[in-house]
Amino acid sequence: MSDFRLSFPACVVAGKARLSTEDLMLLRRHTFAEGVRTPDDVVTLMALNASCPEKCPEWADYFVEQLAAFLVHHCYPIGSLDEINVEWIREVLTDDGVIHGELEFLAVLHMHDIARHVPAPLRMLLLDQLRIAIAEGRGAYARMRSLRSGIGADDVAFVHRILRDRLGRDAAALSPAKVALLERIEGQVPADQRHPDWKPFMDTIIRSRPVRRVERPRRWLHVPDSLFLEDEEELVA
Repeated sequence: MSDFRLSFPACVVAGKARLSTEDLMLLRRHTFAEGVRTPDDVVTLMALNASCPEKCPEWADYFVEQLAAFLVHHCYPIGSLDEINVEWIREVLTDDGVIHGELEFLAVLHMHDIARHVPAPLRMLLLDQLRIAIAEGRGAYARMRSLRSGIGADDVAFVHRILRDRLGRDAAALSPAKVALLERIEGQVPADQRHPDWKPFMDTIIRSRPVRRVERPRRWLHVPDSLFLEDEEELVA
C-alpha cells in the first residue's frame, strides 16, 4: 500500500464538496507554491480533481496548464514528448485507450499543442478519441462534440489541430497507420453525414500518400550477356 498522504491544506480541500476560488488560492500558495513539479504534486492535483464534485471555473485552466507543463517542461525530454511520456499518459489518464475526464482530455491536447516534438503514438491516441466517439459514443471528446452522429466542423478542426505540422505543401506524408485510422473514421459515417470540408481534406491525404515503387531486379554481376553468348558459340564451334 502506498504511504502517500495529502498534506495541509490539500487534505482539507479534498474533503469539501466544492473547490472554491479561495481554496485554489490557498493551494497555489502552500501546496503548489512552485507549481506542479514532482510526481507527488501530480498525484495531489489529480486527487483534488477527483475528490471535489464541484470546482470553481478557475480550476479547469489551472489543472490543464499545470499537468501539461509538468509533463512537457519538467520531464525528460524537456520541452518535448517521447514514447515513454505517451505510455504514462495511457497508464494514468486513459481507461482502455479512452480518455474519460474532460480536463484530462484537455490537458493531453494542451501537451500536444505546447510540445516541440509530438511522437506519433500521441497523435494516434488523440485521433482515436474521435473514432471512439463516433463508433461508441464514449469518452470526453464524445461529450464535447457538437454532433452526436456524423462528422461536424469541430471534428474537422480537431483533426487539423492534431495533424497541424503534417499537412500542407511542404509537410511529410502521413504514416500509413494515420491514414488507415482516418479511413476507419470516415467509414463509420455515411457520406451525407460528413461535413463538406471532410472530403477535400481526405482527398488531400490520399493524394499525398507516398507511392510505393517496385524496383526491377538488378543483376549482382555487371557483365553483359554477350560475353556468355560468345563463350557458348566457341564451345559449339
